[in-house]
Amino acid sequence: MGVPFLMSFVGMEKILGWEPRAPIVAKCDRRRILSSWAPFCGDIIPKEYNVEFSRVRNLSPQQFVEKLAKELGVRGVVAGQNYRFGYRAAGNASDLVRLCKEYGMSSCIINCVMDKNKESIDIGSSNSKDQGQVSSSRVRLALANGDMKYVSDLLGRPHRLILTVENKEMFVRDGKRISARRSCLLNLPPKEGEYKNCSVVIIGDENVVPCRVIIDATDIHLELDGLAPHKDIITAQNSELLGIDFGHAQV
Repeated sequence: MGVPFLMSFVGMEKILGWEPRAPIVAKCDRRRILSSWAPFCGDIIPKEYNVEFSRVRNLSPQQFVEKLAKELGVRGVVAGQNYRFGYRAAGNASDLVRLCKEYGMSSCIINCVMDKNKESIDIGSSNSKDQGQVSSSRVRLALANGDMKYVSDLLGRPHRLILTVENKEMFVRDGKRISARRSCLLNLPPKEGEYKNCSVVIIGDENVVPCRVIIDATDIHLELDGLAPHKDIITAQNSELLGIDFGHAQV
């Protein structure tokens, strides 16, 4: 079949008038996530392909599938059972299977991953498409509640917050405590509060340092383990990114 791709649509927020919001996964961290998909993709790490939403927004379901087949050279499509596509989301998963067959492409419709948490967030009133499946809306609400165990359950991994340390003057060191402005964050943090059982990851060499994280209205603070080699976290050569993997506990 060839190399697998994750197709994403960019520019939707501008066209649809959505408020700007931080991504759940930092752009620079997406390859790490895609790497975890390799065992399900013939041991090949999927690549990303971005499509400008403005170029496909007005396409009918048939025109969209035709574009996949003729312009992009797609040979097969994998989509969830609740997938909608085409102008005004006129096409559904059944339409996708039919149209893929018509244009000589294979198709595979997979079941939604359901939220198995018995005390899961009810977002039915705010999202008419929600039927209990794992979704970015659920992850965002769980982060807003500071429930990091629930976030990990939804994602299937700990949430990693990425900070840019390119401008090291934005960081303040006070003994075992390192503070940075929230403007250094590249993706969505949990709500303000204290979080224990976290780890700082120096992106590049993957050196892991246990820590506790405190988030307030303006800053994020890292209280490092006293035995950890934390002197290298900010001054590490060629290190421009830090990752914070959140544990399951909020203090």
